[in-house]
Formats: sequence, structure tokens, C-alpha cells
Amino acid sequence: MLDHVSELVHIIARWVHLIAGIMWIGNSMLFNWIDRNLEKPKDAKPGNIGNMWMVHSGGFYELEKKHLAPSQLPDTLHWFKWQNGITWLSGISLLILIYYLGANR
Repeated sequence: MLDHVSELVHIIARWVHLIAGIMWIGNSMLFNWIDRNLEKPKDAKPGNIGNMWMVHSGGFYELEKKHLAPSQLPDTLHWFKWQNGITWLSGISLLILIYYLGANR
């Protein structure tokens, strides 16, 4: 019975690691693409690096990249941190499961 539970934990950790890694790479590719395709507006405000319009699922999005001082940051700031954090944590878990705990098999 313990072997079945151990195998299930290994499978879940591997799938979590794979899916979080794919999400992390996808977000990195999206932001690289956005940075390459930003357009400098003609009437650019100070601190404005560039902007672009995008469409997804029937909605239109206006993106604007700015250089801001720490005191100018908005109250709500969305970070894309969970994909890389879960990738790292699941990777460390896999190392422990496979190489440390699995070494005595």
C-alpha cells in the first residue's frame, strides 16, 4: 500500500512540475514578444516606453510599458510569480523524492 501512495506522490509531483514549467515558459515568451512589439507613441508621456493593442476572447486590451519610481507603483500589481515558484518547489520536491528518499529502494 505504501508503494502505491509513493508512486502517486511521484506522479503528481511530476505533472505539477511539467504544467507549471510550461506556464512559466509561456509567460516568459509572451512578455518577450510584448517587449519586441511595443510601439513608441507619438505623444509619449514621460516614463512611457511604448504601448500596443491586443485582442483576446472578444476583448480589447491596451498595454502600456512604463518606467516608474517605487513611490509611483499602483496599489494592485499583478505578478506572474506563481508559475516559477511552483516549478522550483515541485522540482526540489522531485529531487528529494527521487534521489534522497528513492535512494534506499
